[in-house]
Amino acid sequence: MASGVAVIIVNFNSGPLLGECLRHLCAQTRRPERIIVVDNASDDGSADRLEGDCPEVEMLRSDHNLGFAAANNLAARRAGEVEWLALLNPDAFPEPDWLERLLAAARAHPECASLGARLVNAGDPARLDGTGDVYHVSGLAWRRDHGKLIGAGASEAGAIFAPCAAAALYRRAAFFEAGGFDEDYFCYFEDVDLGFRLRLLGYGCRYVPDAVVRHVGSAVTGQRSPFSLYHGHRNLVWTWCKNMPGPLFWLYLPQHLLLNLGTLLWFALRGQGAALLRAKRDALRGLPRCWRQRKAIQSRRRVSAWRLRRMMSHGLLALCRRGGG
Repeated sequence: MASGVAVIIVNFNSGPLLGECLRHLCAQTRRPERIIVVDNASDDGSADRLEGDCPEVEMLRSDHNLGFAAANNLAARRAGEVEWLALLNPDAFPEPDWLERLLAAARAHPECASLGARLVNAGDPARLDGTGDVYHVSGLAWRRDHGKLIGAGASEAGAIFAPCAAAALYRRAAFFEAGGFDEDYFCYFEDVDLGFRLRLLGYGCRYVPDAVVRHVGSAVTGQRSPFSLYHGHRNLVWTWCKNMPGPLFWLYLPQHLLLNLGTLLWFALRGQGAALLRAKRDALRGLPRCWRQRKAIQSRRRVSAWRLRRMMSHGLLALCRRGGG
């Protein structure tokens, strides 16, 4: 029987953040069986420093940037017969009992295939970076409690739609049963997409508030950069079209279309319309592939559409509170 945990970190020009992340990881009260770093052809020397300073870390070097999705899949395949995969971004710094708390929650809730940490803003420790991912029936997703004061955010453990993969724990068997990350995404929204597919298979997902990680967030790509906007809003369409069960697909298709039109207008008024137009154009070009994937995904669904709907956010008020993207 599989046992143990492998921590996976995907690095791309993370500079000194990677070393800081590994220092926190090596201080864990529950040390992982394996630590695997996939370097996506960094040219800032971060991977070179790592091989000298942390010889116990297993380094997988790529000669080109595979993207977050494919790099994590590569490491997951190399992790061997471990029971758990713990994903950690290089700009995420876990508290010493982070892994111990996640594994304890996993043992207490065997119905869960994924668990999410409490992310705290590394630059402002009084504020949260997120307490799990929320998914709206229109296709928009966001980090719950992002930017809120810690005291105003979720303090109780409980169900969430999906974990943020910046610091998350996945059951390895379920990860591969769901197909892993969609490598066509490259990066952004792939954790929501995987979380959706795990939900369709009937697995639970839990927020673990005492598993704490300080997260810098968008340290390499930048917040709302053209790169992040393009990938996030292209992949948003693919996630909804692949995964939304038939009854909900037709019920919420008008909301999905309005969401896409609304975000185009929102970002155009802010001078970022070009990235959004490219995202939606390429999303449409990818729909034939998505429809083929959809048939396979929906044929394996184990939960009713209406039970799944209860796991999602819905209503105009929720979208208004979230904002434009």
